[in-house]
Amino acid sequence: MSTPFVKAHAYGNDFVLVEAGALGGEDAAAFTRALCHRHTGAGADGVLLYEMRTGGATMRLLNADGSPSELSGNGLRCLAALVAREQFANPGSIVIIETSVGVKRLELRAREGQRFTFRADMGVPEGIRQVSIQVAGETLTATILRTGNPQCIVLGDLPDAGRFHRLGPALAVHAMFPEGTNVEFVHVEAPDRVRIAIWERGVGPTTSSGTGSCASAVAAAAHGGASREMDVIAPGGTQRVEWRDEGIFLTGWAELLFDAQWLGAG
Repeated sequence: MSTPFVKAHAYGNDFVLVEAGALGGEDAAAFTRALCHRHTGAGADGVLLYEMRTGGATMRLLNADGSPSELSGNGLRCLAALVAREQFANPGSIVIIETSVGVKRLELRAREGQRFTFRADMGVPEGIRQVSIQVAGETLTATILRTGNPQCIVLGDLPDAGRFHRLGPALAVHAMFPEGTNVEFVHVEAPDRVRIAIWERGVGPTTSSGTGSCASAVAAAAHGGASREMDVIAPGGTQRVEWRDEGIFLTGWAELLFDAQWLGAG
């Protein structure tokens, strides 16, 4: 039996969007691993299982390895883009996405073809604190917090490739984080600009992360001397983060790539 899906991405952080009911009784984790495989599947960093609602949708996220995740800022916009396309939303419209960590409100700012720009209310960051972590032969000072999901931020010069691939996976599964964590290395280039490298829990290196961009901005403002509004530059592109008293607001785009049918692993 074939399963319809939509492929979308935000700054190269890519997702496959599947209606939850289309899976039937199929194991969601196994389905996700097969569909996300870069060579024998559609290729993606995760699967978004959704149900459409008037003016929005519900969302459940599985990482590429089949593990569950609470939230993705980029995935959130990808699903909002699908809602906007299917429901003919215009700039100024509000899209409501129900997630496992609460309701998220996104304002559609612009549309160019299949690329949709949103300003998303990502909620209030939680548990912000600095810790010392011994990992992979080093002692690091990190900022840990939750932006819907767990985040570990290491401020300083960005690591070279070898150090990134040594520290990223080690931090992601460190004993300090029983659920695992997303990891960002963050260099504050100016009060209103930071540059990041991302190791995503359950995925590995990614070109962009919405929740990671939010967490990086909060850590840079709290412990790195940055302002509370800034551009966050990831390998895939730049997003705008505003940290206000009422929460974090993330502005960036998502692009719908194609509609397709998954025929199943051979």
